Amino acid sequence: MLYTIAAILFLLWLLGLVVFKVGSAIIHLLLVIALIVGLVQLFRGRRM
Repeated sequence: MLYTIAAILFLLWLLGLVVFKVGSAIIHLLLVIALIVGLVQLFRGRRM
């Protein structure tokens, strides 16, 4: 369920980036950083 929501949000983000050509790269950069941090936390949580 969580992966489905994440995939939908990621596709909507890509759509907004490509179609609407959002001028604020800072928002997209923050979203990418949040995604990376979330993935790191997910993988670290499985090891413990």
